[in-house]
Amino acid sequence: MRFAVISDIHSNLEALTEVLRAVEAQKVDRVVSLGDIVGYGASPNACCDLVRSVAEVTLLGNHDAAVAGRMDYSFYYEGARHALDWSAHVLTEENHAWLRSLPYTYRVGEIGFSHGSPVDPRAYEYVFALEQARELVPAMEDLAEVTFIGHSHLCKAFALGNAEVNDVVAQKFAFRRGYQYLISVGSVGQPRDYDNRACFVVCDTTARTVEYIRVEYDIEGAARRIFEAELAPNFGRRLFLGV
Repeated sequence: MRFAVISDIHSNLEALTEVLRAVEAQKVDRVVSLGDIVGYGASPNACCDLVRSVAEVTLLGNHDAAVAGRMDYSFYYEGARHALDWSAHVLTEENHAWLRSLPYTYRVGEIGFSHGSPVDPRAYEYVFALEQARELVPAMEDLAEVTFIGHSHLCKAFALGNAEVNDVVAQKFAFRRGYQYLISVGSVGQPRDYDNRACFVVCDTTARTVEYIRVEYDIEGAARRIFEAELAPNFGRRLFLGV
């Protein structure tokens, strides 16, 4: 089976459109979304509609939870709060109801999915460094062989096995028997690894491989929407830099 994993779209319609075009070219069997459909960007309804039409399952990201009234976001900084308030205001009731219904995790056999750390999905903890990955070792027996996460907007992969945790640094790699993997899939709509191209992952469970795929999109158009919506200008400017 081949499936695509997308995450952290953040209302970036231009990026999502190009990613879904690339996903179609990959001839995958299913699409899984790890959440954060909304927030930061200016096209929340269009992005919700597209994800609902293609994803087999979508998880609840922290920005989705905030907009859906499922978490307190008063501690977020002002620009992020404003974007969430604006998103909540413009979302259709149908998309509100959809966000309210989303699960925190998903699992198919030995493949798991979570927005943040799979140990406590409701806490939305980040895992993007070896130190954080090592904290998962005590919970390994409860984790799938391969777990895909989002949240950090970074492309990071970790192999856990033989009492060690190691970085996996490759655009495409295979799963080794006897190891468990935690794979952060990057961001469709707001990459933060100094590569401004949208990112998603393709997993082939038969070949036991994972590949990061980068996609160029109309950054100027996405940024223009943000500026016109009078959201925090930095949300548009950072798209050009990939930070």
